[in-house]
Amino acid sequence: MDIFFEIHQDLPREGPGDNASTRRALALLAHLPPQPLIVDVGCGPGMQTLELARSTQGKIMAVDTHQPFLDKLRQRALAEGVSDRITTVQASMSSLDLEEQSVDVFWSEGAIYIMGFEQGLRAWRRFLKPGGYVAVTEATWLRPDPPDDLAAFWAMGYPAMQTVESNLGIIRAADYREVAHFTLPQVGWWTDYYTPLEARIAMLRDKYRGDAEALGQLAVEQLEIDLYRKYSDWYGYVFYIMQKEQE
Repeated sequence: MDIFFEIHQDLPREGPGDNASTRRALALLAHLPPQPLIVDVGCGPGMQTLELARSTQGKIMAVDTHQPFLDKLRQRALAEGVSDRITTVQASMSSLDLEEQSVDVFWSEGAIYIMGFEQGLRAWRRFLKPGGYVAVTEATWLRPDPPDDLAAFWAMGYPAMQTVESNLGIIRAADYREVAHFTLPQVGWWTDYYTPLEARIAMLRDKYRGDAEALGQLAVEQLEIDLYRKYSDWYGYVFYIMQKEQE
C-alpha cells in the first residue's frame, strides 16, 4: 500500500474541519429547496457528507478519486440510515459529469486546493442553478510575514495559499457574491484530524524503522502538525460561502 494512504486510512477526516463548522456554514445558505442537490467534491471518508445528510433532506453526490474513502462513506451512510440520499461517485473534481445549471450547492471541505481555488470556483459555476451556492474551506494566511520556517514549509506544500482578502477578490472575479466567511476553530484541526494522525505516525514509525523513505514521509507529516501547533495564529482554514446570483 502507498505509504500516504497507509498514514491516512480510516482517519475520521482527511483535513481540518468539524461538524459544528459544517452546520454553521450550511445555516448561511438561505432559501434552499426542500430537497437540494448537493455535490460534495473531494469528500474523503465523508464526515461532512453525513452531517449534510443529517441536516438537510437533500440528495448528496459524494465525489472522490479514492475508492476506499467512498467505500467507508457508504458503510457509514448505511449504518446511519441515510444511504438512500447519498450517491458515491469515483471521479476527478475537474471532470464532473453534471448537467449545466443542475446543482443547488457545491460543497468542498479541504479539497478545492487540488484543482486550485480560482480554477475550481470557475469550473463549477456553470453547473450551479441561478442562486445556487458554493461552500468551501481553503488554507489561508491569517497574518502577514509568517516566520521563515513556516513560510518555507508552505512554499513547498501549498505555494498558492492566499490571504482572506485575496480569496475574497478571487470570489468576486469569478462572478460570485460573497455570503460570509469564517475561520475554522483550532479544535477542528485537532479532534478528528491531527490527533488521530499523530497517533498513526507514531505507530508507523515503529513499523517502518530502518526504512529511510517511509520515515522521511512520516517526518514531513509530523512537521506539518508541529508547525500548526507552534504557528496557528498565522494561518488556518477559512470557510468561504458564496452565491451565484440570479441571471
